[in-house]
Amino acid sequence: MRIGELAQRAGTTAKTLRFYEKQGLLPPAERTPSGYRAYEPDAVNRIDFVHRGQAAGLTLAQIRQILDIRDSGGSPCEHVRDLLHTRLTEIEQQIARLTALHDSIAVLRDAAAEPAPDTCDPGLVCRYI
Repeated sequence: MRIGELAQRAGTTAKTLRFYEKQGLLPPAERTPSGYRAYEPDAVNRIDFVHRGQAAGLTLAQIRQILDIRDSGGSPCEHVRDLLHTRLTEIEQQIARLTALHDSIAVLRDAAAEPAPDTCDPGLVCRYI
């Protein structure tokens, strides 16, 4: 199938497909005698995998590693498990930082609940921050 048809089936753009091919996420397409890219039908599944990997928060480099393992005949399951574990740990740390930020901002907001501008130090921009 040509690049436009693949893009439509995969829910992406031809530009993205050319980028994926350049990044090694899609194998180089065969070329028709007139120079058009001709992709195999299984390219749709591969692009779907790339999109699912991105939705899980994996980088394109990590997704390429998984695809390389599969393309070389290996099973990427353990590698995927390790990547997902690392990603989950990063998300948990980010949630903890966001929770601490939330709590800090809530304290500042509560302190500013009943502002008294006439009692502010003129040398400060705002005592609540």
